[in-house]
Amino acid sequence: MNRKTFHLVVFLATISISGILFIQIFWMGKAFDLSNKQFEHNVNLALLNVTSKLCEINQNEILPDPIEQLSSNYFIVNLNNKIAPELLESVLKNEFQKREITEDFEYGVFDCTNKEMVYGRYINLKTNTYASPASSIFPKLNKDAYYFGVYFPNKTSTLVGEMWIWGFSSLVLVVVVVFFGYTLSVIFRQKKLSDIQKDFINNMTHEFKTPISTIALSSGVLQSPEIMHQPERLTQYAQIIKKEASRLQNQVDRVLQMATVEKDTISLTKQEIDLNELLIQCIQSAQLNLIQGGEIRFDQQTTPALLQADKVHLTNIIYNLLDNAIKYNETIPKVVVSTSSNTKTLVLTIRDNGKGIDKKDQELVFKKFYRVPTGNVHNVKGFGLGLYYVKMMVDAHHGKIAIDSSPEGTTFSIQFPIRS
Repeated sequence: MNRKTFHLVVFLATISISGILFIQIFWMGKAFDLSNKQFEHNVNLALLNVTSKLCEINQNEILPDPIEQLSSNYFIVNLNNKIAPELLESVLKNEFQKREITEDFEYGVFDCTNKEMVYGRYINLKTNTYASPASSIFPKLNKDAYYFGVYFPNKTSTLVGEMWIWGFSSLVLVVVVVFFGYTLSVIFRQKKLSDIQKDFINNMTHEFKTPISTIALSSGVLQSPEIMHQPERLTQYAQIIKKEASRLQNQVDRVLQMATVEKDTISLTKQEIDLNELLIQCIQSAQLNLIQGGEIRFDQQTTPALLQADKVHLTNIIYNLLDNAIKYNETIPKVVVSTSSNTKTLVLTIRDNGKGIDKKDQELVFKKFYRVPTGNVHNVKGFGLGLYYVKMMVDAHHGKIAIDSSPEGTTFSIQFPIRS
């Protein structure tokens, strides 16, 4: 699947999931509104019948529009005469049961003479139990007529509870969305890994083909009979073969090393090492790769700099960092190496004057196969294994490595425990 097709599939899948979520939320809202309207309709019909019966008993006429809904769960009914609480409660319960309204409710009766609610109770229709309501439930209204109020305190939670099938379907949809998101993240990680490995294979092919081709061409020249009479050319091509063979061997060793050494199986042969002496040796070797005018300066602040470490791996750590400081520098390399220490740690710092590494790439440079993006051009070929190996070996020595980079250059700092 090419990049455009992959992005199109991800886009369409995201749109589909978003559409399903929108439809689910929309219809949940519609279902709740429908249940709410149905409830209010049933309550209005029940209260209208209650009003009719009370007026019939009291031989009064029904007032125009006697029922007022002050909120989604608070209703009042206006009457022309006093209201007997016991009779009201009995009629309310009967009418609510006829309309299959099983919601708990509270009612209060207003006395227009004393201008206060004189009676009221909380009724649980399912268990037929009673309790006194809070006085703040039924606020006083500016009315001169008799009226009673009916309040449903748990209306919203009850309606939501009756929509359990919607809740279940929403839960299933959330699980699907989470799984979809996790699947996308896995796909993105796998695709990124695939791209990195593809880049690694391309780089490895180039790194192997170049010395092999050079060796093959030089061998062809050496097979010429005339070369025997040209000792200078003979020596020159022999040196080319030796140099390219050494380069090829180094590349093979690096790949095999990373293929065989894993975090959980690293075996270190530790010995007491003077880091300063080892640095001097590594710097002398790295200076052979410097262009004219390049410099590696050693700022020795700690004498001696002793620690317990594996000499082979510690040498590789230092050489990898020095090699990167030289290779990835577009100007004349100026590298400063320094050491410092305290009672617990020995710190190695390598600072260069390169163009630096972007902030977003600094957290990724220690990943396996990762190389800082430079578009489609890599002036310096590599496998993206050097810093991964450095980080792995530093961790194996129970140390810590940090990177600080800016357009003026990059600094790698490694803290080694003096006793580990």
